[in-house]
Amino acid sequence: MTTLVRDPVPLSGRCPPAGAASLALRSALEAPRRPARVLAVFPTAVYLEVRGPARRRAEPRVLAVVGADAVRLPNAIVLAATGRERPFRAVREGGEAVVGDGVVEAEGLRVRVRRWWDPAPALGAVQPAALVRGTRALEAALDGAAGGLAGHPDPPILAERCADGDLAGAVEAAERIVGLGPGLTPSGDDILAGLLVTLRLFGAAVPAGGRAVWLADWLGAAVTADAETRTTALAATLLHCAAAGAAGAEVGAALRAVAGQEAPGPAARRLLAAGHTSGADLAWGVVAGCRAVSSLAVSAAEKASA
Repeated sequence: MTTLVRDPVPLSGRCPPAGAASLALRSALEAPRRPARVLAVFPTAVYLEVRGPARRRAEPRVLAVVGADAVRLPNAIVLAATGRERPFRAVREGGEAVVGDGVVEAEGLRVRVRRWWDPAPALGAVQPAALVRGTRALEAALDGAAGGLAGHPDPPILAERCADGDLAGAVEAAERIVGLGPGLTPSGDDILAGLLVTLRLFGAAVPAGGRAVWLADWLGAAVTADAETRTTALAATLLHCAAAGAAGAEVGAALRAVAGQEAPGPAARRLLAAGHTSGADLAWGVVAGCRAVSSLAVSAAEKASA
């Protein structure tokens, strides 16, 4: 039986190297082998896309194989090697690959999954007042960090509509920022990923948070419905992960900080270090999600007591 761990532990360096995979990848990795291709290669990460007809591809269709010192996305298989060891030096962008039966293979890469890690941080029960305090502490630690859409009108509109429980308005604002921005994970998608995972996880953790979970259900369905045609393959996968409540390690640390389980300063620094603007964009979405959960929970409690 494969071991479940909250964080990857040092793994054997024997060939093939062992990896600790996100539970979000379990169905993809335990299915029969399927063809894939190498989307991108970096010193600390390789991204692979499962191939096949679009109508038959299930999410997550993009998998990340990352070093121990890389940003740990919710669709990642983590190796013990670091970037300094150049674990992906022989992998070729655009090359053929295979995913399934517990193995990821490409030219210059073969990894067998030996352990699993959970991309949904355990937040426990969180009272609304504690959520408000934790959100303020995280905001203070973020120190006004601005993401790639700073000054754009739609993220604040999205946050306001979510806090009001206005699904139609939230969907309209969200659809305007899907795919907005450069890079493998555009800023608009990072904002939405932070927002969706926060709505779902804190909505489940806070009393009377059911409307936040409802909002996450419908907003997530709206932004993932045609994400494959509107943004990058990696960003579309990360939106699907977030809609299901799967967070990367850096976002998970920020959520635990809001819940009072970690110090906000280190969690904020760890998140902001993720990518050029991705960390700040994800943080923006997390804060917006926390505020929305607080507002919706208070409103639900007031209605229940009326």
